[in-house]
Amino acid sequence: MPPTPAQAAAGPGAGRRAVVRDSLGVGVAVGLSGFAFGVTAAGAGISVLQACVLSLLVFTGASQFALVGALAAGGNPFTAAAGAFFLGTRNAFYGLRLSQLLALPRAVRPFAAHWVIDETAAVSLAQKDRAAARLGFTVTGLSLYLLWNLTTLLGALGAEAIGDTNKWGLDAAGPAVFLALLAPMLRTATERAVAALALVLGLGFLPVLPAGVPVLVAALAAPVILFLKGRRS
Repeated sequence: MPPTPAQAAAGPGAGRRAVVRDSLGVGVAVGLSGFAFGVTAAGAGISVLQACVLSLLVFTGASQFALVGALAAGGNPFTAAAGAFFLGTRNAFYGLRLSQLLALPRAVRPFAAHWVIDETAAVSLAQKDRAAARLGFTVTGLSLYLLWNLTTLLGALGAEAIGDTNKWGLDAAGPAVFLALLAPMLRTATERAVAALALVLGLGFLPVLPAGVPVLVAALAAPVILFLKGRRS
């Protein structure tokens, strides 16, 4: 039975509302992790202004945590910055895929590039068409950017009042949300094999390699699995 005119009109609107709802959920859940970053930065001896500038200009949580974590452990600032830089290079690969999916106007691309992170990439790639992907990218990026920077400021200012962030578990919010978005996309045996090998490589090298490097090693899972699949075929 074909849909009524009212149902047909409500369909696109309901789809957009669902995208906005999911995007805001990701933005709020991960944005609250800025509290943990602000507190961690303050504990590492970074000033409130420096912490806020990092969130405004860098805006990639994993790299920011890697930087302040290395500094807190007494690491060399240049080594800490290098580790954070290499960890952030994964966003360049997201950008290659999103540039094709979103097809944004040239004037907008430099500004949109600042929001190419794990969460915006996951939300965008989960959508069924370009319009929904653009909406998901925009809402996720805007809500997450605003909330992350606000909570960074609040966390840095109220570091003593918040206490030990390890007890809050805020630093796990981002990875947890990203995994929840990624899991339904692993539909084929090849995709699941890549994810499993990446998990093994990332966790296996975590105790022996500097911060940020295990993520790059985990990226080797895709070519390894594809090579083995090609030989098997």
